[in-house]
Amino acid sequence: MEDLRRRIGELKERKRAVILAHNYQLPEVQEVADFVGDSLELARASSKVEAELIVFAGVDFMAETAYLLNPGKRVVIPDPEAGCPMASQLPAGLVREARARHPGAAVVLYVNTLAEAKAESDVACTSANAPQIVNALEEETVLFGPDRNLAWFVQRRTGKRVIPLPDYGYCYVHRLFSPADILALKERYPDAEVLVHPECDPEVQELATHICSTSQMLRRARASPSRRFIVVTEVGMTYRLKKENPEKEFIPALPTAVCQQMKKHTLEKVYLALRDERYPVRVPEGIAERARRTIERMLELSGKAAHD
Repeated sequence: MEDLRRRIGELKERKRAVILAHNYQLPEVQEVADFVGDSLELARASSKVEAELIVFAGVDFMAETAYLLNPGKRVVIPDPEAGCPMASQLPAGLVREARARHPGAAVVLYVNTLAEAKAESDVACTSANAPQIVNALEEETVLFGPDRNLAWFVQRRTGKRVIPLPDYGYCYVHRLFSPADILALKERYPDAEVLVHPECDPEVQELATHICSTSQMLRRARASPSRRFIVVTEVGMTYRLKKENPEKEFIPALPTAVCQQMKKHTLEKVYLALRDERYPVRVPEGIAERARRTIERMLELSGKAAHD
């Protein structure tokens, strides 16, 4: 592993490459990354990157986002099978059909969608900025997909009419958590804050001390006087939390809450992606142009909300 890390470092320098990794990646992949973050942070990072080659250790829609924001640069994904099952629940055709049924509604799609669906929307969002994006729109009715639990969270935070698109969309990892799990942990660790991702079921969100995206979990852990946290998201998140807050304790709510697709990227695959520039990420230009606008609008609105 040490030899792989050394070779990755050499290749990055020689090829003017950067590695972007999501918070759910394996620890050894996070360690060689130039930037680790959530979907919004990675989107911002990929829009500013100066490298010629981007290796994206995340799922397919994240690598597509990097491609869309970096025209003319090479983007590769270490394992092309690293797809997001939730993103596949919302093909472009469903978005077009929903628009026809609700002609006056805005269409806000979670970044956890493929480019073909984003191209049919008005603006993208992430779990970190979804309420701010929806609040920034004039429309009072919003078609929101594909995660119905995040749609529920957004409606509570905005007061707008939020229609889930589709009405069954979900993340299989965040659906694993049950209220009984959380209540048992709260009883065992009464001093712990409960940090819950908004892709969890509403009954689980209601037990949270704070409902947070992964980046918001990091900020809360740093700022909080608490010494112990129950972390209700994919188990890989606890690695970065512990690394950046070694004096605090982070308890995964469910050690088996693993995104198998995220974990497809290994250190060896990252090395091979750098060495051979495999597997290239591409989006057809007609789709890319329209999808790019939705992401750029998200970045514009989320930046404005941060300064308002």
